[in-house]
Amino acid sequence: MVYALTAFSSQFLTRKDPIVDFQENPKTLILERCKTSKELNQVHAHLIKTRRLHHPAVAEPLLESAALVLPYPAIDYAVSIFRKLENPDSSAYNVMIRGFNKRQSPEKSLLLFRQMVEHSVRPDVFTFPSVLKACSKLRALREGEQIHAHIVKLIDRFGCKEFVENSLLYMYACCDRLELARQVFDGMSERSPIAWNSMFAGYVRCGYWAEVVELFQSMLKMGIEFNEVTLITVLTACGKIGDLELGNWIYEYVLANGLMGNDNLITSLVDMYGKCGCVDTARSLFDNMSTRDVVAWSAMISGYSHSNRCKEALALFHDMQKANVEPNEVTMVSVLSSCAFLGALQTGKWVHSYIKKKNLKLTINLGTTLVDFYAKCGCPDRAIEVFKEAPYKNVWTWTALIQGLASNGRGKSALEFFNMMRQEKVEPNDVTFIGVLAACSHAGLVDEGWGYFFSMSRDFGIEPRIEHYGCVVDMLGRAGMIEEAYEFIKNMPIKPNAVIWRTLLASCRVHKLVEIGEEALKHALRLEPAHSGDYILLSNLYASVGRSDDAARLRDEMKTHGIKKSPGCSYIELDGIIHEFLAEDDKHPESQEIYNAIENTMAQIKLAGYVPDKAQARLEAEGDDREASVSHHSEKLAIAFGLIRTSPGATIRVTKNLRICTDCHNAARVTSKVFCREIVVRDRSRFHHFKDGSCSCNDFW
Repeated sequence: MVYALTAFSSQFLTRKDPIVDFQENPKTLILERCKTSKELNQVHAHLIKTRRLHHPAVAEPLLESAALVLPYPAIDYAVSIFRKLENPDSSAYNVMIRGFNKRQSPEKSLLLFRQMVEHSVRPDVFTFPSVLKACSKLRALREGEQIHAHIVKLIDRFGCKEFVENSLLYMYACCDRLELARQVFDGMSERSPIAWNSMFAGYVRCGYWAEVVELFQSMLKMGIEFNEVTLITVLTACGKIGDLELGNWIYEYVLANGLMGNDNLITSLVDMYGKCGCVDTARSLFDNMSTRDVVAWSAMISGYSHSNRCKEALALFHDMQKANVEPNEVTMVSVLSSCAFLGALQTGKWVHSYIKKKNLKLTINLGTTLVDFYAKCGCPDRAIEVFKEAPYKNVWTWTALIQGLASNGRGKSALEFFNMMRQEKVEPNDVTFIGVLAACSHAGLVDEGWGYFFSMSRDFGIEPRIEHYGCVVDMLGRAGMIEEAYEFIKNMPIKPNAVIWRTLLASCRVHKLVEIGEEALKHALRLEPAHSGDYILLSNLYASVGRSDDAARLRDEMKTHGIKKSPGCSYIELDGIIHEFLAEDDKHPESQEIYNAIENTMAQIKLAGYVPDKAQARLEAEGDDREASVSHHSEKLAIAFGLIRTSPGATIRVTKNLRICTDCHNAARVTSKVFCREIVVRDRSRFHHFKDGSCSCNDFW
């Protein structure tokens, strides 16, 4: 680093009334007298007249007043004083180095230290912490290592080595050289809480959360005292790695030592419990806080979002607004993630408008979350717009868009953006390739998919994970290459999981290949015996080829083994309110009107060719109840509510927690044509955009 210090001209004011003589130690008098720039000028003029300016005991406090004490540091004025000193000592250099640090000019601090060495002025114990602080701010590792060499030569002469060592440790931590920071830390003869916290801060900076916990455990074993700053850091690490046991220990410590009044500490506990899935414990702590700042609100909202209790997250966000607490970036990310999970498009749009209105900085994290939100609400075009408008992008922003386009059936667009990503020299990661392979699957691009799959390890050094193998199985199954998919699974270098076999089973259902479907079910049940979806897939496969007895037998097996189908749940947002429906639900305040709408809808779409699939009815339903049961699935209730509560032609958007069943898929497809509506259904796997009697998934999902 090469920098230049500039000489600044100064004008000195003269004082009409005489200034009293300075005492032998004039520091206190100078600092007390120089409260403003005008008084500093007058004292400076007096010192020039009396020829005392070059005395170190006088020069140092004058510099300190100019560079550090005045409300608005007159650093340029301090430079002009310093440059006129005949032989500035280490104290004068120290003041100027501290002044440049305070003025956010750490590069000038380093230049001044270099000048100090060149002029053979020996640094003292106060020099190195200040110049190392400049290195920390600049992350100037090379200069920091050179200063370390000076320290090694001189450290035995210092009376307080720990002060210097703490600064050295912090410098290496800021430069992400934690192995060097740890060497300094381990070599310290005495370690104060400051040294421990500097080491903790370094690990936190680099995201080494397990090392934070390990270091704290060592601290406990050695009986080292810790403070509340330490606990806050360790609680953050506990939340990141899910160490609930240590988090509980800290909570008990806080209770036993009367620390419940520390709101920052309680906020960290709220955050830890939220991230560890103990949301109710977090809420209890949150509710009992005396004051709640934006960090506390954000931690609690994030806890709900992290645990997929997204309706509660949005409800708490509304409470936060009522409390007149301004949200920050963390709040917005959690709220948008909750909106994405629920498909709450209108609420998310309001949040986006709020971000614009308040001129919140569109960071990488916030921009990526917005792209993900629009994609997960079935608005791929809006996701593209937000992506293009985002001022900052990283691999996760590109990945969010690629995955979003793939899940919305826009495979070719997803691949176009992947190619653009490569042109921008952004390296894809393993998650990016999940989106790319899914895009190939949705677009039926088998050859291209194989190319990308082999390119992962060959060109990018990314070893395929189980998810990538699953994408290939899905891609082959979609293309009707069931036998190839089966052989691919058998030859995988890693053991296939239940999801792999379930993916193959789903393909067999679509292409009506019973034999391989039965084999897939055996493997899936061996790995996850109680998964109801596997039974239902094969049951539907039997029913589709006319083997109704086998379908019934399989469902009887589910009863015998006590396996119950996971309850389907669908959400629809209207006027900012999330409405939730379960199959055959009658708890909604407008249930009667909804069921009347269902009857009307079913009657009209039957005239257009829809035939109810009674095999999709609940197991215990019999006779005419089977058709009624099918018509009362949660997504049909949500769609019916959308039909009666939105204006003609408006898009209906529904989010389902499970995979949409065959009957509901057929019903939605015909409904879109009969009622001239676009219906967007997001299920557990992907989006279905129904329009004019067809679906974006081409009837394979």
